[in-house]
Amino acid sequence: MILSNPKYSEHGETLAMKGLTLNCLGKKEEAYEFVRKGLRNDVKSHVCWHVYGLLQRSDKKYDEAIKCYRNALKLDKDNLQILRDLSLLQIQMRDLEGYRETRYQLLQLRPTQRASWIGYAIAYHLLKDYDMALKLLEEFRKTQQVPPNKIDYEYSELILYQNQVMREADLFQESLDHIEAYEKQIGDKLVVEEIKGEVFLKLGRLKEASAVYRALINRNAENWTYYKGLEQTLQPCSIDDILWIYDEVSKKHPRAVSPRRLPLNYVSGDRFRELMDKFLRINFSKGCPPLFTTVKSLYSNAEKVSIIQELVTGYEVSLKTCDYFSLCENGEKEPPTTLLWVRYFLAQHFDKLGQYLLALDYINTAIASTPTLIELFYVKAKIYKHIGNLKEAAKWMDEAQSLDTADRFINSKCAKYMLRANLVKEAEEMCSKFTREGTSAMENLNEMQCMWFETECASAYQRMGKYGEALKKCHEIERHFFEITDDQFDFHTYCMRKMTLRAYVDLLRLEDVLRQHAFYFKAARSAIEIYLNLHDKPLTSESKEQEVNSENLSAKELKKLMSKQRRAQKKAKLEEERKHAERERLQKNQKKKRDEEEEEASGPREELVPEKLERVEDPLEESIKFLMPLKSLVANNIDTHLLAFEIYFRKGKFLLMLQSVKRAFPIDRNNPWLHECLIRFSKSVTDHSNLPEIVSKVLTQEMKKIFMNKDLEHFNDEFLKQNSTSIQHLLSGAKMMYFLDTSRQEKAIAVATRLDSNLTDRNVKSLTMVLEALLDGSFGSCNTQHEEYQAACHKLFPFTSAFMPATNDQECSPASVNHTTLNHEMLSNEI
Repeated sequence: MILSNPKYSEHGETLAMKGLTLNCLGKKEEAYEFVRKGLRNDVKSHVCWHVYGLLQRSDKKYDEAIKCYRNALKLDKDNLQILRDLSLLQIQMRDLEGYRETRYQLLQLRPTQRASWIGYAIAYHLLKDYDMALKLLEEFRKTQQVPPNKIDYEYSELILYQNQVMREADLFQESLDHIEAYEKQIGDKLVVEEIKGEVFLKLGRLKEASAVYRALINRNAENWTYYKGLEQTLQPCSIDDILWIYDEVSKKHPRAVSPRRLPLNYVSGDRFRELMDKFLRINFSKGCPPLFTTVKSLYSNAEKVSIIQELVTGYEVSLKTCDYFSLCENGEKEPPTTLLWVRYFLAQHFDKLGQYLLALDYINTAIASTPTLIELFYVKAKIYKHIGNLKEAAKWMDEAQSLDTADRFINSKCAKYMLRANLVKEAEEMCSKFTREGTSAMENLNEMQCMWFETECASAYQRMGKYGEALKKCHEIERHFFEITDDQFDFHTYCMRKMTLRAYVDLLRLEDVLRQHAFYFKAARSAIEIYLNLHDKPLTSESKEQEVNSENLSAKELKKLMSKQRRAQKKAKLEEERKHAERERLQKNQKKKRDEEEEEASGPREELVPEKLERVEDPLEESIKFLMPLKSLVANNIDTHLLAFEIYFRKGKFLLMLQSVKRAFPIDRNNPWLHECLIRFSKSVTDHSNLPEIVSKVLTQEMKKIFMNKDLEHFNDEFLKQNSTSIQHLLSGAKMMYFLDTSRQEKAIAVATRLDSNLTDRNVKSLTMVLEALLDGSFGSCNTQHEEYQAACHKLFPFTSAFMPATNDQECSPASVNHTTLNHEMLSNEI
């Protein structure tokens, strides 16, 4: 109505407010048009700049929004709303210096408001100026009026936050005095005791710390952290002292598992046998499925593994014979379920040791006795997964899932195993049992940010060569992390209002390292590998491929090919029509309100189209987008730097290649992939004689430090000698042998395909890597050697699908192999 009046139709602030309203209605283009017009008409209005900033903020353009707010403040420096909005953007972008200045202005303008004091104190805390943060918090605390004997949640949280700052500043005595002074006014009594225990240890007051940790153990006898704290109070401590503590706790808490499990970490020999025997008998008798998981960490010690095996195999023999744990026992007999759990344990034990046939024998015997126990089928699937037969693993996990279709855990596990076997459609159908009706499972899982499913999906599509679909999943995961980062925006005001200050600081610190998460690393790695592959072998259009293929075919073959292509096109068209109809149906079913809410919250998103993703103009630039967060947050993982090397190697960036190998070298200088990168890098430097003088000088100096003036062949031969018992190292050395001199193909293949019994990593994973290298051209053309090596691997691992001859799949299937005839051969190979 105002703008319809000709007198005010060009009024800047009114135009800006109309733009803001249109933005809230989702009309972005019109909104920007009106706001910019309003700004042009009244460039000296703080309202116009503020509104322009709000629009930029709604589009996640935080840097631009900050500029707008700063311009608005130049025109109205004491505007509270603009200052608040600016402070939110500054903490979101982690401009901590700017945040502190803005919070100081807000404190000066509104010294009576709680948020003004708290925000200013948090700014100093995040900048690690603990003294100033503590002064501000104490001044603010004095203004709070709380009855001395009454617990107020917000005041309690303020006290605990204050104490956290003290401990981070290493003011342990002050922290102890503080917590004792205000203990009665703190609601979380457990945290108070945990703080006391930590501070007493830091101050060396071991007697008091011991009393605190004993009280905490009485409260929760399964918390391993409390036991670690109690152990630290015994200085110096002998193994007997530690065992005495656990024995004392065990008597007080006879049902607790931790005081009986933890001593097993410290003892060895006969003492270990005695304690392990007692621990295992109790758990087998009562039937404890997670028993193997509980003791699995002991398997790094060969002596302890031998004792466990001796004890449990002894139990199995005795229980079969006389229903006792040992042949010389009397008294009450063990129930039949005890033998079942012993076999269940033995299956997991031998699976862990890589003796898969023996593990299968035990689990099959257990299944024959109790064919309705889900855990048995779960372990059988796991054994097949470790063998390398993923389709068989998925089949048995599906069997486990069919025994309890309402169990979401086993449903998810089954879907995961199906994805590992590249059965994407079946996995989606499996997940659809627990997703929202009326929406496809894939879409619903994406909405719920179900990243374990999406990472496995991306890997499956990558293995299948469906790069567009794989990249779509990787980009969806990247979007999830962006959304998680963006979602913290609302908490900047909420946490200060509700005084959840400790949780708020923890949130900010988590967000700073969010992309360290394994899900992001997996997605980023898959995306980088795919983009590298697309750079090396760009996708060509189907018509071009057909033209090239048709040139080399006879008339009969060409007719047959064209007929086959027509059938494939018809099938693809029908499938596309079906998918299109399904998409339309799903879109109608989706609620309009939910779509509008999502758009309002995060703005419209560009649709991820697989065909476009796999045909990007510059795959290397796209891969760098995924690499950058890894370089800053996952710098301790050698794969980050080696992936970076692969990108920069293809871009011809020599100094960045050098940076990558130098960062990888201290992490693991003996890494096989790093060895390959070093040799390729050195040869590339030698081959490029036209490098700038300064670059060449730097490269020469740095390469001397790594190669110690050795020529590449000598360097490679030394690597092979030093790692003569590792298949993965031998493979990398053999690849580089062929890379440096193609005439040494036979020797290189002989080195890579060694299968001696003294090799330490003669497992499915390592052998599969060698098999793939024989196919991918790393050693040139070597089909005969590939078939011979595959047959040799098949003898070692008869159930592994990668080693089964292509023509004899049925004959060599797991169901048709006689377990008994292969046991002795398999055991001798593994041992």
